[in-house]
Amino acid sequence: MTLNTREVINCPDSAQAITNRVYLNPSDPLSSSKCLECEPFVYSLEPHAGVPPGCIALNAIQRKNLRVSTGDAVHAMPYVPSEETGALMVGELMYVSEKLKREAELDAARVSDRMVRCFQGQVFAVGQDVAFEFEGTKYKFHFSDILVARGGEQVKVGRAWMGKVTGVVFTNTGSQNPIKITNQRHMTTNQIFKPSSINFEELGIGGLGKQFGDIFRRAFASRVFPPSVIERLGIRHVKGMLLHGPPGTGKTLIARQIGKMLNGREPKVVNGPEVLNKYVGASEENIRNLFGDAEAEYKEKGEASELHIIIFDEIDAICKQRGSVRDGSGVHDTIVNQLLTKVDGVDSLNNILLIGMTNRKDLLDEALLRPGRLEVHVEIGLPDQAGRHEILRIHTTKMSKNSFLDKSVDLLQLAELTKNFSGAEIEGLVGSAVSFALNRHLDMTNLSKTIDDENVKVTMSDFEAALEEVKPAFGAQRETLESYCTGGMISSGPVFDHLLSTCHRLVNQVRSSENTPLLTCLLEGPAGSGKTALAAQLGILSEYPFVKVASAENMVGYSEHSKCLEITKIFADAHKSSLSLVILDDVERLLEYVAIGPRFSNLVLQTLLVLLKKRPPEGRKLLVCATSSSGDVLDTMGLSDVFNVVLNVPPLTLTEEIETVIQSLDVFSRADIPKAVELLGAGAMPIKRLLMLVEMARQTGDSGATRISLRDWQGVLEDLGTLP
Repeated sequence: MTLNTREVINCPDSAQAITNRVYLNPSDPLSSSKCLECEPFVYSLEPHAGVPPGCIALNAIQRKNLRVSTGDAVHAMPYVPSEETGALMVGELMYVSEKLKREAELDAARVSDRMVRCFQGQVFAVGQDVAFEFEGTKYKFHFSDILVARGGEQVKVGRAWMGKVTGVVFTNTGSQNPIKITNQRHMTTNQIFKPSSINFEELGIGGLGKQFGDIFRRAFASRVFPPSVIERLGIRHVKGMLLHGPPGTGKTLIARQIGKMLNGREPKVVNGPEVLNKYVGASEENIRNLFGDAEAEYKEKGEASELHIIIFDEIDAICKQRGSVRDGSGVHDTIVNQLLTKVDGVDSLNNILLIGMTNRKDLLDEALLRPGRLEVHVEIGLPDQAGRHEILRIHTTKMSKNSFLDKSVDLLQLAELTKNFSGAEIEGLVGSAVSFALNRHLDMTNLSKTIDDENVKVTMSDFEAALEEVKPAFGAQRETLESYCTGGMISSGPVFDHLLSTCHRLVNQVRSSENTPLLTCLLEGPAGSGKTALAAQLGILSEYPFVKVASAENMVGYSEHSKCLEITKIFADAHKSSLSLVILDDVERLLEYVAIGPRFSNLVLQTLLVLLKKRPPEGRKLLVCATSSSGDVLDTMGLSDVFNVVLNVPPLTLTEEIETVIQSLDVFSRADIPKAVELLGAGAMPIKRLLMLVEMARQTGDSGATRISLRDWQGVLEDLGTLP
């Protein structure tokens, strides 16, 4: 044998077998060393006269660790331990005898104290086993992790020596281990996230910092702590969460990026419709297969198993309210049942996190949304101005870094201009702006011409052009509103000015008052008095980010049920915006009111009665402006009582009002205006009818004439029977 090679023998007696020390003859040259290194482990050394010269005494566990038998040769070298003391030593406690299956509960503090007393000053390595006796039974501890304190943090190392203050963490959670550890005080955090700090911009996520904070607090914070802490707190981990909100707001993006932030297993991403299968029972089997890996690991490792994340995109496709799908197969119902039993059934798992995403939360089965299932509901709404600025910065980072973004581009101004844009729509806006910039450098007559890409610049004018092209789904219908008042607004006098001022006060009250989240206003008056034009003008001047018109002309041919669904959807969309205006144009037409009979849709009436009193969610504000030419009918139905404010929009009744309107139109000579007004008579004149008469008279005259003659004016009035 060489100088540092010794023959392996058994320990002299059983007392030495549970000390984790190795023994040499006192005359051995190596016996003066405190520690010996037998790769890959280090053992404390003690001389013993019962060991023959040239031999080294190892117990059975040491021989198993070193993969040697008695009579084999082992290489040993003197070892000087470092000054680094283990802060935490993590591992599993087992019986030395594998045949022993007796269930036992051991106090972690007492076992830890016993180990420190027995092995203080000894060096241990990851993967090493050590035997000791506790209360008459021999146990074995397997080291899985060793952590030391460096710079205020716990750092994993390969080996360290056990000191007086070293803590021992037991990971006895597997179902195969009959030893249960209680009262564990020391802990090591579960590193489920990658050690680098989370940078939302690098992940491509903007405007969702608060939502990410809520997700981490509810779904992941408890999983960072060891199972013993959660057990002592008496709580359970969140097993599911639901991300809901309008399309394009970043639900799928959040779920996708969660996978990049986690250590270990990649999340399973499933599109809802992919689960469905034409064969009987196959859809349910697909659900069971998603949980297969998590079940197998949980049986093996118990609470020590890794977190398994299952992401369901468009979960509403498979988890509809049970009984709502009448296809005769009942597949959707059994899928919901199967999912419920896997997430929160008798043999439910504690190592899973189910993330569902939908923009139709109302379609999901209620049982799926209660605590224990998808209990955390996070609304991913439309980004605010700061969020839009973040998203714009993310999508322009590369072009800015590569000098393609012109200095004239003001992202703060763009964030202000893109009210109610979703994240996807902002991305589309940036793409549209880039297309304008690229198009300037293309020669359509010679597409093969070399392009000077160094001079490509995306300017502010490109973004302004893109704003005309890309419109938000939850934005103001400006074109529709402008079509209702093509000639603009004409003031007829003090009555109209007071009416317009009152409407503006209502708009400002909803915008600025914290106590008015919902305000409803009814504009009633005879047909043609300008109610719809007034409501449309309010929509334009209010500059609310969301303005939607619910008009009977957009629901021609709809059944009562379909009409109710459409009106409900308009209000639901309005509740997703921070500030919204809904215009109910011609309410009696929406109600399908007919005087003969009389007849109206009670289903639509009840829908309006409910929605007009439904307060928007916290932080959202809604103004509803309705128009009606049959105020007395709405009174009879009880609909007028629902509105906070009822304003009368009268026709033109005074001669001065009609004269003011005609002067504003500038179609008569100043001398002819009094006579033109006199020909109309003294009766009430709706402004819409007056404008129609003026336009007909304008078309009757000579094509080149700029003024309407009294003869043409009188002729039109005679033809229409308007002369008094």
